[in-house]
Amino acid sequence: MSECPRCHQPVDSQAIACPHCKYQLKAFGHPGIPLHRASQDSYLCSSCLYHEDDTCNFPQRPYAKECTLYHDRSEPILPPSPVKSSRQGFAGIKYWVQNHGVWLVLLGLLGVSLLLSVF
Repeated sequence: MSECPRCHQPVDSQAIACPHCKYQLKAFGHPGIPLHRASQDSYLCSSCLYHEDDTCNFPQRPYAKECTLYHDRSEPILPPSPVKSSRQGFAGIKYWVQNHGVWLVLLGLLGVSLLLSVF
């Protein structure tokens, strides 16, 4: 369990708002996305990487006090970790067939139509 930054009461980590003081903790409708808040007199945009490289599309830019897109420019952006494939051999073939079954059916129909046209 996490703690509310305003009233310091225990709060469920998926809660959107604190059940005690109603302080908004996360973006409404997106319980998995954290809501970043600026300190009293500053704006988030002044230290945001997306504002710096001009890729921010947040409507409150450059005066955002709360933002779900915020990324501190002093922290590096980590590349996504490579997915290690555990599918080898027949398991890999089965996985490919499950994901590309439509193509197999179309190729089968094409093959049958070619055989029928030849004979």
